[in-house]
Amino acid sequence: MGKSYKMTIAGCERDLPLCEVSENLDIAAFVMFGDVEVTEASARELLKICPEHDVVVTAEAKGIPLGYEMARQEKGEYVVARKGLKVYMPEYINVEVRSITTLSLQRLYIGTDDIEKIKGKRVLIVDDVISTGESLVALQKLVEKAGGNIVGMAAVLAEGDAADRDDIIFLEKLPVFPK
Repeated sequence: MGKSYKMTIAGCERDLPLCEVSENLDIAAFVMFGDVEVTEASARELLKICPEHDVVVTAEAKGIPLGYEMARQEKGEYVVARKGLKVYMPEYINVEVRSITTLSLQRLYIGTDDIEKIKGKRVLIVDDVISTGESLVALQKLVEKAGGNIVGMAAVLAEGDAADRDDIIFLEKLPVFPK
């Protein structure tokens, strides 16, 4: 195994593998997929500190476990902004996004059914990690287009300079690793 960064996330100790994102920078990869213990604990701890909301909105794919688990714990609803159009989305809205972990420009989409879940509602935007904030900006634009009222933005981890932001809620700071 290569280099890793040890940290505690919502009371769960984990070794996060270091991954190169450029010749000058490594990041610690945090992936909630398959880690039920971290997902449940993170959702529980975030719900304690997030504002009241009607619906949770997240982006496909890494934010899905957190969005689902937060909605499940509070018996609420969640919406996933998709990275591609689906046959069940004949009418939709979309925005462009570029993330630190995605090499190309992407689009996020929500269809009519999800727009109705958001319209006029108090929306909490969630993600696994906030780094550059580009995914948050895209989700904000989608929620605004859908007529939702954003009451907060939350993540399990705030990476690098994102930890200095005062407009997000997060559980732990995640450093970046310059080379």
